[in-house]
Amino acid sequence: MKTCILFPGQGAQSIGMGKDLYDAEPEVRRLFEEASDASSTDLAALIFSGTEDELKQTRNAQLALALIDTAAAAALRNRGVVADGAAGFSLGEWAALCEAGVVPFAEMIRLVAERGRLMDEAGRRSGGSSMSAVLGLEPKAIEAALAAAGVKDAWIANYNAPGQSVLSGTEAGLASAEEAVKAAGAKRAIRLKVSGAFHSPIMRYAYDGFKELLCDVAFADPRIAFYSNVTGGRVDSGEELRSLAAEQIISPVRWIDEEQAILADGYDRLVEAGPGSVLAGLWKSAGSEIGVSPAGTAAQIAALEP
Repeated sequence: MKTCILFPGQGAQSIGMGKDLYDAEPEVRRLFEEASDASSTDLAALIFSGTEDELKQTRNAQLALALIDTAAAAALRNRGVVADGAAGFSLGEWAALCEAGVVPFAEMIRLVAERGRLMDEAGRRSGGSSMSAVLGLEPKAIEAALAAAGVKDAWIANYNAPGQSVLSGTEAGLASAEEAVKAAGAKRAIRLKVSGAFHSPIMRYAYDGFKELLCDVAFADPRIAFYSNVTGGRVDSGEELRSLAAEQIISPVRWIDEEQAILADGYDRLVEAGPGSVLAGLWKSAGSEIGVSPAGTAAQIAALEP
């Protein structure tokens, strides 16, 4: 069975996520230990005993999700579910890079820790920036509305689905953008509780620091099909993926295009490895008869055929 594994990103985190996998799988406990050592953070304490406020902080949420996404993928392999392709949404792309053999697990955790720190700092340096979800308006209509209204300092950050996009920008830029898209027919514009304008030029500080860090990191060519947020398509070169790993911080997540690339490659099964079912929900608009199977708990993973 040809399988593509999808990894969710920031926003999917919750206290206690992955605890049943931790209790049931020795390999998952080993990953927790390795990740805690690599990040100098007690991740079991953060994820299982911390507070929601602590966990949602960008630097903590990114580390925690990278670990839980990878742990779910390990549990899937133990079940006999082997990936032929991998894709991740925003932060989830790092678990996908690990699954594809591009970056080893401990190195991935070390890089995610620094990525979260830099993005958190970029948000603070922005002087006030955020994100807003726009519902009920096509991406091209959003782009046209922003251009027609002369909106500055706000951009589409996530192309999630035909009727769902996310904007990033300064507080003033987002206020203008929200007015513009509502006037163009959007059903709602919902301000998100995030620490900065992710996937936009406002993250330039994080991009510069992360790009420099990546200069000394080797990225192997992916051993399975890998789909990129930045290009929206398949990428087969490790060297290109190293460049894209920095670009992703300031570039929009082209998830609609990614879904179409995955769909064109003819998978028999799609599995969401990690907490929640956000990507399963987005996939419903991809035009596929195949749904996405959530695989964030031991029971969900046990229900899958090898």
